[in-house]
Order: sequence, then C-alpha cells, then structure tokens
Amino acid sequence: MTSEERALLFKNNQKMIKEHKEMYSQWCTELYRLSIAQKYRDEVFWYPHSMDFRGRVYPTPPHFNHLGNDVGRSIMLFGKGKPLGSGGLDWLKIHLVNLTGFKKRRSNRERLEYANEMMTEILDSADNPLTGRLWWQTADEPWQTLASCIEIANAVRSPDPEKYISHIPVHQDGSCNGLQHYAALGRDESGANSVNLNPFDAPQDVYSDVVELVEKLRQKEAAEGNLIAKQLEGFVQRKVIKQTIMTTVYGVTRYGAGLQIGGQLRHMKEFPQELLQQASMYLTNKTFESLQTMFTSTKKIQDWFVLCADIISRLQQQPVEWVTPLGWPIVQPYCKSHKVSDKKFGTASYEKPVPFKQRNAFPPNFIHSLDSAHMMLTAIHCLRYFVYLIFIGVVALLLLL
Repeated sequence: MTSEERALLFKNNQKMIKEHKEMYSQWCTELYRLSIAQKYRDEVFWYPHSMDFRGRVYPTPPHFNHLGNDVGRSIMLFGKGKPLGSGGLDWLKIHLVNLTGFKKRRSNRERLEYANEMMTEILDSADNPLTGRLWWQTADEPWQTLASCIEIANAVRSPDPEKYISHIPVHQDGSCNGLQHYAALGRDESGANSVNLNPFDAPQDVYSDVVELVEKLRQKEAAEGNLIAKQLEGFVQRKVIKQTIMTTVYGVTRYGAGLQIGGQLRHMKEFPQELLQQASMYLTNKTFESLQTMFTSTKKIQDWFVLCADIISRLQQQPVEWVTPLGWPIVQPYCKSHKVSDKKFGTASYEKPVPFKQRNAFPPNFIHSLDSAHMMLTAIHCLRYFVYLIFIGVVALLLLL
C-alpha cells in the first residue's frame, strides 16, 4: 500500500469515526425526546415560556417542544380537539401537502387537488407505514407527514368527517418574516411580492427566487471559466441557501452564512468535499449579492439603523432604546461598567454603552422586536375575535386549528 493510499484510508477512517459520533449523539437526543413523550403520553400539559428583552418568547423545556424537529412535532397534539367542520378536512390535506414540499409554488386549490389524487398513497402510508409503499418517507418532513396521513385516514373513515374531532396542529407560517418587515418598512414593492405581502393566487417563494438569481450568476461565471462555479452545477438548491436567506436580516455574518451553506453541502455525497470551504464562501457572496438586488431598501434601512445606533451610543453615550407597536419598551443591554474614584466621595461606578455592540445589534434586534409584537398582537386578536381557537406562536410559527 502506497503512502497516498494509507493517507486516504486514514482520512476515510477518521470521517467514519466522526459520522458515528454524530449519529450516536443524535440517537441519544431522539431517545431522550421520545422518553419525555412517553412520560406525558395521553396527558394534557402546558408549556412555560420565557421572554427576552426584545419580547421574543421561547418555550422553557429545551428537548421537547412545539419548535423542535420533525420527530418532536409529529407526536404533539392539542389537548382540546375541535370538529373539522365544512372545511377542516380540506385544510388537513393542504397541511399534508405543505409538509411534503412537493407543491411549494402552487395555489391551495392545486395542493388540495394533489392531495385528493394521492389519497391511495396517503391511506397506504397510514395503514402500512413500514411495510407499504412508503410514500410518506419521500416528504421534506416525513414524520409530520405520516402523522397527517393517519389523521386524514381516521377522518375520512369516520361516520361524518365534519364531526370528526381533530387534535392535530395545522401550521400557517410566515414567508421569511424578517424580509417581510424590511419590505414593509421600505415600501419595497418587488420585495413585498416575493414574501407574499401582496395577495397572489399562488404563493411566492422568496427562497426559490433567490436560488434563481444565484444560479444565473453561477452560470455566467462558469461560462467565463470560474472553476468553483463549474463545480457547483446542480448544487445551487433551495435547501442549501434557505437558512442563510432567513438569517441575513437577523445579522448573520458572511462567516456564519458560510458555515450554514457548508453544512448543507457537507451532507451532499456527490459534492467534492475538498472544495467545501471555497464553494461555501462563493455561494455566500452570491446569496448576499442576490438579496441586495431583490430587496433594494433592506441594505439602506440597515445602514440607517447602524448610523442611528452609532450616534446614540458613541456621541450621546446612551444605549439604544425604542418602544414596539405593542407598547413594549426595549433597551439594548450592551454596556460596560466603569469606575470613577474621587478623594472626597470615594469610588462610584456607572454603565457606559459599547458602541460596537450597540451598532451591530440594533438592526436585528429591532426586527426581532417587530416579529414579537406581530406574534403577540395576533394572539390577542385570536383571543378577542375567535372562539375556541387554540394558538401557539413564537415569532413566525402559528398553530391554528
């Protein structure tokens, strides 16, 4: 065996050891999550929540909550069920198709038609989840898809589907909330269209729109001889850059975005791993460039926020503070303690804002606070105008049934 072959063997062996450790960690996490679910099985329980200084609300239990992964969400039901009524079964079907990810840019009517066409597969998944045709395993969120298949099967086989009591959450999610806020603040018409602030028969998908722009840039540079652009052919996909698009407005750096994209490319076995770092930074730069093209006002607003925070914290030496539409007062806590000594009065301390942190944190914190206010106002609206409506929300997530 040559030295090159031994080096390659060692490298592959280390990679397998790393993957085994990661899989073992995931196995332990899922086992713990399932043990918690088993403990509270068939019991009604409530989630205590904590609130940060921006007004964002988080469930306190870290391992098993409604913001968890696909497995965790798939085994959670509302404690109080509700009859499906005249349109409930249709919404269950639309919810199922949303979980599969097969009809992302289609109207609700088309998604419902697709669900009706696939009823044979839906019922087979419900009846034979491990021995059937396994249609549910092809979905983006397979375990939630399976749970929905079982619920739909129970509903359609009940004596009267309209009277069937359903406990399963039906998700209604925002379209990249951070970009929605920036588009609204900047009166950005094209950006607003991409994130569904304007009504359309078929929903718009900002992630796919950005992917198209990035792919056009990649094709152009590949034709000009860029090696990384050539290697990325077929790998500029929605799932690769979705997280970066979502977190850009919340202050993710290019380094952080590179790690996000690199994590997605790492799980693609066909992609040459030796080019991982270069490809990640290339896609990061092209994603940021495409976002600035689509959302013309976002960067200007962010720069203005930074300028305001700099004036307040550096020149006026005050922490940045504001009040949300809900009336929630917010003060950024990024300060440093200073001591002043005096022979007559002794030593005194005072808090002085850190301009660097105040500047960088203000744009994402302001958007987070708008997200929080939107969520809370929606909850108040639901409690005020809808009877028996069960609401669980953390910023972007609404569970409505």
